[in-house]
Formats: sequence, structure tokens, C-alpha cells
Amino acid sequence: MPKNVTIFTTNTCGYCQMVKMYLGTKGVTYDEVNLDQQPDRQDEALKLSGALTVPVTVVTKPDDSQEVIVGYNLARLAPAIS
Repeated sequence: MPKNVTIFTTNTCGYCQMVKMYLGTKGVTYDEVNLDQQPDRQDEALKLSGALTVPVTVVTKPDDSQEVIVGYNLARLAPAIS
């Protein structure tokens, strides 16, 4: 299991809701950073992902390595959280 999961989201992002629902069905807890409520963290999301899009899911592994998944990408998200 991952050590920590953070999702960067916005209020109007449908894919963000899908990622959160997916993680919920897998029993994975996560921290949510809503960029509409915390616009000061947009640079952080951009640096991590290289993209101006959400969701950005950051999975921190037990060895502190990070996997950054942009969008609703189950092909990358599923193995990252397993």
C-alpha cells in the first residue's frame, strides 16, 4: 500500500470525482488539495505534473519515491496504489 496519496482537484473536475471514487472503492485514504480553494498551491501541482490540468494524483511509496499520475488513468493509478 502507498504511504501517502495526494490529489490536486478543482470544483468542476469530473475526472477528479472519478479518481476519488476509485480510491474510495480500493480503501485508499488520500489528502485532497482543491486548487479553487487553495490557488497558492497551483505552482506545486504544475511542478509535479508539468501540466495545467487536474486531477494530479501523487502517490508516495514507502521508500519515499513518488509517482505522479495526471488525469483519470487507471492503467497507471491501479498499480501505483497496489
